[in-house]
Amino acid sequence: MQRISFCVTGIRRFSVTSLSSSSASYTDNRILKQVLESCKSPSNSKHVLQAHAHIFKLGYSTYPSLLASMVTAYRRCNLSHIARRLLLWFLSLSPNVSTTNLIIESLMRSGEYGLAKKVLRSKASDLNVVTWNLMIGGYVRNVQYQEALRTLRDMLKFSDVKPNKFSFASALSACARLGDLRSAKWVHSLMIDAETELNPILCTALVDVYAKCGDIETSKEVFYSVERSHVSVWNAMITGFAAHGLAKEAMRVFSEMEAERVSPDSITFLGVLTACCHCGLVEEGRELFDVMSRRFSLQPKLEHYGAMVDLLGRAGKVQEAHELIETMSVEPDLVIWRSLLSSSRTYKNHEVAETAMKSLLDSKAKSGDYVLLSNMYSSTKKWDNAEKVRELMKREGIRKGKGKSWVEFGGVIHRFKAGDRSHVESEAIYKVLEELMKKAKCQGFVAETDLVLMDVCEEEKEENLSYHSEKLALAFGVLKSSPGSEVRIQKNIRMCSDCHNWIKSVSKLLNRVIIVRDRIRFHRFEDGLCSCGDYW
Repeated sequence: MQRISFCVTGIRRFSVTSLSSSSASYTDNRILKQVLESCKSPSNSKHVLQAHAHIFKLGYSTYPSLLASMVTAYRRCNLSHIARRLLLWFLSLSPNVSTTNLIIESLMRSGEYGLAKKVLRSKASDLNVVTWNLMIGGYVRNVQYQEALRTLRDMLKFSDVKPNKFSFASALSACARLGDLRSAKWVHSLMIDAETELNPILCTALVDVYAKCGDIETSKEVFYSVERSHVSVWNAMITGFAAHGLAKEAMRVFSEMEAERVSPDSITFLGVLTACCHCGLVEEGRELFDVMSRRFSLQPKLEHYGAMVDLLGRAGKVQEAHELIETMSVEPDLVIWRSLLSSSRTYKNHEVAETAMKSLLDSKAKSGDYVLLSNMYSSTKKWDNAEKVRELMKREGIRKGKGKSWVEFGGVIHRFKAGDRSHVESEAIYKVLEELMKKAKCQGFVAETDLVLMDVCEEEKEENLSYHSEKLALAFGVLKSSPGSEVRIQKNIRMCSDCHNWIKSVSKLLNRVIIVRDRIRFHRFEDGLCSCGDYW
């Protein structure tokens, strides 16, 4: 509130006469923009109206950046009707394409992509490739990846404007974030048809998108077919191999990189350290961490320390991971403490777990942190301590985050939560799932009921495990796809070991390849085995 008052006081010092001075004009513009950006609640509506009056009086009402700020401020203050009228008034002035682009860019930067889309539609016939790129790239920045791809399709369908390198780079980024292999192949085919010349950005994007969509073989093919003089292309391949748990491949590419005299950067080392982490290569990780500063004069950043803590913790070297945190040259963040807490829970090191939790509580612990600590107490039958953690969560209003899985079929993404029965084909999905559970048991699968940390009977524990989100997603994938075809699933959290072992059984049972991308990495299940080697 003090900032708003200060800005409004600053505005009052200016008058219409300031228009004669370019420096004064710039200052007016800047202060007015600060006022509008400071107004974020209905209680600030008076200041928005006051700023609008000054903007009109000073002759700035058609400045695109200020107009976008006014629209955003009015919407934040629950005055959407004024925001709409203001935008309609602007469009009635028939702005040229450059001015329209500026307003779209400003709206996208403010997160007002809905209004930016209205501007696009009202001026669709008069727009150029820059306009469409602002929309596609803006959607990606605002985490609206499906809208970004839909806009590219609209561009091709409803305009004569052809996409360029910037269009393709943004679209590939959207595909990578979604893990949408079908759309990635479509964008790639558009690039080939347009005979697009590949620059380092596009080369990197292509290697990256196939890796993140689970097709590491195509990613590798692209990598060895494009120009590799820029470090970012190598980083994309190394990071891709790391995400798929292919540590030896990542290390081999790192060696090839040195042989071709391309200098690694901090991202390169983060990639190879992550690869070591996913495969438990502790000695190799230690060597790389040392080489990073000794040979290449790259000082470890927070992310590199985080990778080392994760590597040591996953390998059971919890105490060493804790000691590394205490000797770090930078302040450890929540991610590092969370990693230590997770490994402490896995290896039942209560002392280190409580130290990690204390550091998390001193910062901003999330629901998952409390759940980890509660689960650790429950797994060692310390029910009183587990109950205290749950009571603390209730007092603080902290709720456990929900695991979600999704699978794409026919261009539509189908999402599932544990025990979810909201899907239109829910009855058929559960029939398939129950049949798969029966067949997996006949094949020798045994549910890991120890993972259900509740004082209930074995049957209830088994039922609780049976309806995890990835199991529902896989049942849907089996229901909708043809025999022998791959099933690709994505998940927002780490996969539990029960689901992991069950999917291994199903892959052998159905003779199918099942690819699961969880929060940490890819798992490729085939013939009863997983690419992670049961280490993840």
